[in-house]
Amino acid sequence: MESTPTAGENIAVLRKSRGIGQTKLARQMGITVSYLSKIETGLRPATPTVVAGAAKALHVTTARINGQPFTSPSEQADLLNDLRNTVRRHTLPKEDTPPPGELAQKLQRASLLRADTKYLELLRLLPGLLGQATATAFAAGGDAVAWGQVSDLYGCAYGVAHRLSEPDLADMIVSRQQWAAQRTWNPAAEAAAAWNEAGTYQSAGQYEDGLAIVDRAISHFENSRSEGPEPLIVLGSLHLRGVVLASRHRDKNATEDHLQRARRLAAQLPNDQLVHNLTFGEGNTALYELAAHIELDQPKRAVEMASPLLDHPPKGLKPNRVGRFFIDLARARLATKDLDGAEQALKAAFKVSPQMAEIHPMSREVLRVLFILHQRSRPDLMVMAKRTGLAP
Repeated sequence: MESTPTAGENIAVLRKSRGIGQTKLARQMGITVSYLSKIETGLRPATPTVVAGAAKALHVTTARINGQPFTSPSEQADLLNDLRNTVRRHTLPKEDTPPPGELAQKLQRASLLRADTKYLELLRLLPGLLGQATATAFAAGGDAVAWGQVSDLYGCAYGVAHRLSEPDLADMIVSRQQWAAQRTWNPAAEAAAAWNEAGTYQSAGQYEDGLAIVDRAISHFENSRSEGPEPLIVLGSLHLRGVVLASRHRDKNATEDHLQRARRLAAQLPNDQLVHNLTFGEGNTALYELAAHIELDQPKRAVEMASPLLDHPPKGLKPNRVGRFFIDLARARLATKDLDGAEQALKAAFKVSPQMAEIHPMSREVLRVLFILHQRSRPDLMVMAKRTGLAP
């Protein structure tokens, strides 16, 4: 079995194939030659902002830099093609309308699979379920609830396409989600679609444009919001998306502004809640703040924030958020030269959300660095490296 290259390795290969020296590429990326050299050789991880800078300088997508983490993609490729075909023929569902009870059960299962980061299981379910939900919505005419179910399903599909490094498919899915959301007459559904739209810009490393999408969605939603927890969750989630985009754009003021607004909204909720595939509350807001410290080159603050979160884990958070927390913690500990702590955090991520940990770019980058820094003989690292495709 062959190993799969990481972002740092792909940067080196693409740079050399274009005949570009490290000095020139480093200058175009706005980093030092020493830093670029360490990224290429696996002594430093390729962060999202580094990947975005390399993609722009090398005229490729961030997906090309991050690479394909699967060593045996046959089933995954077949399932993605099935999903792609369903999304393409969104107005021509070939599935029959299922009984209401059966459809509701499958919709709930799809949402849980997404939250539990069981991406391949969700991918097996989505093509047929999307067709059934769409057929039901067409049969129901202008029923807002039926179209809301379609919109939420496209939100699940976006999560799969995003995590499996399929940016073109993710873009198409977002357009379909917007199409369905507009038929709900529900501003919350449209805002959830905007959250994913901003996510496509985040994945592409186009942080300023993503922020513009978030700001527009917030302004539109604030003018139409109603009472109850749903508006708080949707609006708060938009601000959390803004936190990620602003911190990766190195805009400290915008990051703090979105954080403050998110905190005020989260304080009005008793715990973290899930609506339209969006998780929001004080716990998730804290996890986004921790991640922002890492993006803003403040890993010590991130490590300090993690201690109380480890002692008293936020309630209501699903594996997709807890797993990401441990990946971020591994990244922060690595940056503070706590190699053992980084390894322990990665092991926790693999335990909580194994499918995410196996394919997440930062999980693989941190693991690559640990694997190279004199720790090849550590058995737990070797196991994780094999699961991520970093070792044959």
